[in-house]
Amino acid sequence: MSSKGKSHLVITFVATPDKVETVDRLIASHAAWMADTHHREGSKALLSYNFSKGPELANPLDPGSEATGNTRYVLDEIYESPDGIADHWQQAQTSWDDFGALVEVIGSSSPQSLHGGEVAASLW
Repeated sequence: MSSKGKSHLVITFVATPDKVETVDRLIASHAAWMADTHHREGSKALLSYNFSKGPELANPLDPGSEATGNTRYVLDEIYESPDGIADHWQQAQTSWDDFGALVEVIGSSSPQSLHGGEVAASLW
């Protein structure tokens, strides 16, 4: 099913080796909280959720380049509409116990984000 035109939230960051265990614990907490709290239908529906990790590369445009020893994380969420993203942030701040901890670790890990983007191209 194509996601073209849907609302997109992406956060990517790079964690040093000393943060990986903490981040991995927070990912598990985040996924469980998302599954318990997010809408599956309607304008606030969460359509897709992925939290990926892999080695940070010395040259991010060369998949054969050496790893730096750090870990790149990518959070990718697609919602039916901007209502879903707004609901996500509201819920996160009021009902997820680890919200502050994840914000803190991401904030100290070279974050980049797309809040409320629109999927411009999508297959299947």
